Amino acid sequence: MTGRGEPPEGPPENSSGGEDEYRSLVFDESFVRAARLQEFSAQERMGEHARAVRSLPGRGTRRRRSRAGIALVVLIALAFATAIYIGFRNPYPTPVTRRAEPLRTTVIPLAPRGPVPAGAAESLLDDGPAAGHRSGVSGINFPSVRRTKNFSDSQVTIALTTVRDYLVSSSLDPDVLTGGVVRPVGRLLDPDQTAQFDKSMDTPADDGEHSATGWLVRFDPAEAELAHPDIRVHGTLSYTEAGADTLEVVSDHTFTYALRPAASGPHRADGASLFTVRRVLHFLLDREDIRLHRLEVRSAYVQAGPQSCSAGTTGALHPLLAGERADGRGPTGTDPYATGVPTAALCGTLSVSSQTQDPPPRGPDAATSPRSRP
Repeated sequence: MTGRGEPPEGPPENSSGGEDEYRSLVFDESFVRAARLQEFSAQERMGEHARAVRSLPGRGTRRRRSRAGIALVVLIALAFATAIYIGFRNPYPTPVTRRAEPLRTTVIPLAPRGPVPAGAAESLLDDGPAAGHRSGVSGINFPSVRRTKNFSDSQVTIALTTVRDYLVSSSLDPDVLTGGVVRPVGRLLDPDQTAQFDKSMDTPADDGEHSATGWLVRFDPAEAELAHPDIRVHGTLSYTEAGADTLEVVSDHTFTYALRPAASGPHRADGASLFTVRRVLHFLLDREDIRLHRLEVRSAYVQAGPQSCSAGTTGALHPLLAGERADGRGPTGTDPYATGVPTAALCGTLSVSSQTQDPPPRGPDAATSPRSRP
């Protein structure tokens, strides 16, 4: 350094005039603290340095860095507060969750005109009206799967798979058919329908909403049992959009069972008979149902026979077995003056064609158009 100068904090106190000429050479503590350059130590100078001194951050630099740090903390706090505010004051309305509606059921017994034909179970299945039908789940076939406007092809496939699982559990599971269990069916339902399903199983009623046979196929285990494990199935599945967030799937299948009387001891080889159930079911599945592998059963239309018209079908089906005839009584009367949920006893006549006719060819758009109810 050349020339005379004052330390950054002014001249030192008690300084005498005789020392003025050396004052420029005195480096007090305040001067050292204010220095912007610092000489390397002797040990550091032994190394390879391009420069003999290093720069030190001044007070202004530290002050600027401190202010920048405070500003950053304030910005982060403001951003966090804004996020919380937007979360509580969301300008977009919360979407309304769709609730499943109660199942509506119609179960119609089909009465035979004469005695129920008897025979060996295998012969009845292989040579009877269901001879051309497939066995079990192989008879539940998917239509051509294509994406819709709002659902991908994988979502459509999952929806159809869920419906097929429901049909298998409610129509083909031997434990369900004999009235032993209902859990395989109930676990596939939307939770909004669980209470209705449980009531239908525990206390079935002929009110159009709590018929157990609308949810599943069930025989009275004290009356009939399966004479053969082979169950023939024939029908169709179709699907369409019921809205931007909902798929509708319609199943129309005929199930043919070989039954025999539920009696202890040996059974006659030719003591079996056929029992047929046609089920037309409408299902709804929203995106949450598809994701969770569940469904809503909107309506069930069931025809089952041979049965007597007077047979109650709310809790279980009551097949007429080999050689039996329908009684002469008609369906239970309907009182038009009664209050409450209106009911109407229905009955049909069982008329089996000599051979099953295949459904007519379906057009290219049939896979996305539900079939009409019979």
